[in-house]
Amino acid sequence: MADASSAPTRSTRQRAALAALLAELTEFRSAQEIHDLLQQRGEAVGLSTVYRNLQAMADTGRLDVLHLGSGEAMFRQCSTRHHHHLVCRVCGRTEEIAEPSVEAWARRVAEEHGYVEASHHVEIVGLCAECAAEAAAEAAD
Repeated sequence: MADASSAPTRSTRQRAALAALLAELTEFRSAQEIHDLLQQRGEAVGLSTVYRNLQAMADTGRLDVLHLGSGEAMFRQCSTRHHHHLVCRVCGRTEEIAEPSVEAWARRVAEEHGYVEASHHVEIVGLCAECAAEAAAEAAD
């Protein structure tokens, strides 16, 4: 018996509208924000449908997911190659980064502890140059 994760997903109008929107977004967005954008476009898609489809797309690797300190998940369609993210904690700007030293470190740590087939994801959170400049300007006032 096949499990639900290997079952093919059937194409629906709602799924197509969600996929089209995700292809246009350049920033990570919450399920609620994505739902709101779909509503603004006149798409009749329920919030639970958005959550369910975002999770299914993330489970299959079609979307990247950032988990914020608040527990909220943010979604974005990213490149298909393995990468990590730099995320601005103020504006949410996100940069995809590929860092070979992180890969070597993760492999070494897994091996040192006897782990095999280990995977990882790294998110570095800070202030982007613009938000840092704004914060410095506000502090100077």
